Amino acid sequence: MRMKWDAFLAAVQERGEYATTEEAERSSRVVLALLGAHLVGEVRNELAARLPETLALVLLNPLQSHEPLSPERFIRATAAWIEGATEKTATWDVSAVLSVVADVAGDDLMNRILLQLPAGYDLLFGRPQGN
Repeated sequence: MRMKWDAFLAAVQERGEYATTEEAERSSRVVLALLGAHLVGEVRNELAARLPETLALVLLNPLQSHEPLSPERFIRATAAWIEGATEKTATWDVSAVLSVVADVAGDDLMNRILLQLPAGYDLLFGRPQGN
C-alpha cells in the first residue's frame, strides 16, 4: 500500500527534528535519489510502489552512480547535494529518511533491499543486522 505524501514527510520531519516540511522534503528527495542509484529491478519497483508517488518517481529516476557507494560515501554524497550540509548533518538526514523508508518497506522487502547494498547500510536504515 502506497504511503501518503503528508504522512511520509511528517514522519521524516519528526525523526529528523526538522523545523519545516520543506526541510524534510529536501532531505527525502536527495536521499531517495541516491538510494535509487543503488537498487535495481523488482526491489526498486516494490519500494517505489510503497512510497508517495512524487518520491517514487525520484527513486525510479535516480542520480547517476558509477559504482555502489559505501555507507560513508553515501553520507558524503548526501552532504554534497544538500546546500550547507556537513557529513554530520547528512548522517542525520540519511537516518531520518531511511528509517521511515524501512518502516514503509517492512521486514521482507528491507531484507531484499539490504542484499543489494554494500555492507553497513543496515545501520543507515536503523535496522542493525547481527553478524
